[in-house]
Amino acid sequence: MVRGAITRIWSAAGAIAVAAALILGAAPAAHAAPKAPPKPTSIQIKGKGIPGTLIVEPSDGTRLFDALLAEVNWMYTAKPLTTAPKADKLGPKYTLTVLVKSAPVQFYDLYPEAAGGPRAHRPSGEPGASKPEGWFYGRLTMGETLRLSGVPLQAKPDVINGGIGGGAGENIKVDDLDPVAGVNSFLGRMRDLLLLNGAVLIVILFGLAGMAFLIRRKI
Repeated sequence: MVRGAITRIWSAAGAIAVAAALILGAAPAAHAAPKAPPKPTSIQIKGKGIPGTLIVEPSDGTRLFDALLAEVNWMYTAKPLTTAPKADKLGPKYTLTVLVKSAPVQFYDLYPEAAGGPRAHRPSGEPGASKPEGWFYGRLTMGETLRLSGVPLQAKPDVINGGIGGGAGENIKVDDLDPVAGVNSFLGRMRDLLLLNGAVLIVILFGLAGMAFLIRRKI
């Protein structure tokens, strides 16, 4: 009788292990993050007060280049966040083009002095991507980052953490400043955690059901 009970316990344990393997194996993987744009090699800026074209490259300062790229790079895969403001509320426009070697891969119209805060516009037919036209709320650092890149704008160092010699001089990485990538990473981790917790819960329920079955058979 004892041998039979042990045999049934081992059978139930085996069934629990198989169920757990099937659950974990069938759990869908977290959605892959949208494909990132290719690594840029230069950024061109045109607009009011700029004679010709202003070109910013990593050789001008990696921190500055990454900070300027971070102002727009997050919009590459983002959905539009707002509607088009009135033209007389936008202020001066600065067209920023991101290039890989000599090929343009992204371009945006930036309005750092728009009423209510900076705005950004992603025109239709963006090179290298089939993204729809859209308007976005720009970062509060947009104007100061453009100014540090050479755009003739009034200084507002208070919008950058630590002032011109503080936040703008830190070792800034594009991934650290990209809100879309950060949200995707957070959601991916939360999804994995929920799937794991769900699998553990089901395994526990299977175990309780098996034990109840054995106890009932023994009685």
